[in-house]
Amino acid sequence: MSIWTDLTELEFRLRFVDANGVRTRTLQAGSGDPVIFLHGTSGHLEAFVRNLPAHAARFACHAIDMLGHGYTDTVAEPYRIERYVRHVLDYADAEGLDRFHIVGESLGGWVGGRLAADHPDRVRHLTLVAPGGTVANPAVMERIKTSTRAAVTSDDIDLTRKRLHLLMYEPAKDVSEELVEIRHAIYHRPEFVAAIDNLLALQEIENRQPDLLTEEQMGRIQAPTLIVWGAENPFGEIPEANRMHKSIPGSTLEIFPKCGHWPQHEHSERFDELNIAHLSRAA
Repeated sequence: MSIWTDLTELEFRLRFVDANGVRTRTLQAGSGDPVIFLHGTSGHLEAFVRNLPAHAARFACHAIDMLGHGYTDTVAEPYRIERYVRHVLDYADAEGLDRFHIVGESLGGWVGGRLAADHPDRVRHLTLVAPGGTVANPAVMERIKTSTRAAVTSDDIDLTRKRLHLLMYEPAKDVSEELVEIRHAIYHRPEFVAAIDNLLALQEIENRQPDLLTEEQMGRIQAPTLIVWGAENPFGEIPEANRMHKSIPGSTLEIFPKCGHWPQHEHSERFDELNIAHLSRAA
């Protein structure tokens, strides 16, 4: 399976948008209410290629490379949650998106949750896919930091492959060589290598702790919220999902069996059906 196979019948534009001075890569497709897709730590917009065709049939999709990720500009400061939120809002403003849905995976869910809490007037519906940001687990933080840094600082493509394998319950099925090569190329961009400490800032306890999504913040989320979690998520256990579900008023929790950290990719058809129904539901 290839990314081009996933996108064969989709009319889309891959372009760069000036988001308040940050050159931001975006894949845009479809029409209707806008949906912004946000990937995870050290990820890129290709995390959503399996989902874009179905969603673009109903919505105007904007899958972006987040601040300092993929082919989006880096900035000379640690990437903290408020800065990520500002970048998403700058992108939305540049594209004239007053109100929009957010689909955020891992770090993208953390950013999306904080944006929805602090800017409720901007977010229509919220989907949190294996979201991070509610706990500071030193073992998980070290695993993310060590595996990412090793893949970025070495030319050995097998380290990039292993980093992607960490995400999936069945990596042989869901990690294509094409995906490995795309991420390897991104990891070895000179700008990306130079900014790796800034990108991994949230894996340091002194940065992560004050940026965590609190119960008070989650309690302020007004957007109808769907939480999707993999039962075999290597970066977070089911009790985390349950606490988030309890903290966000009126939220819905779906736990996918035989699924790791990329539910939208590993079980794309089920995810698309659930999420399109969620985004289409009246607030």
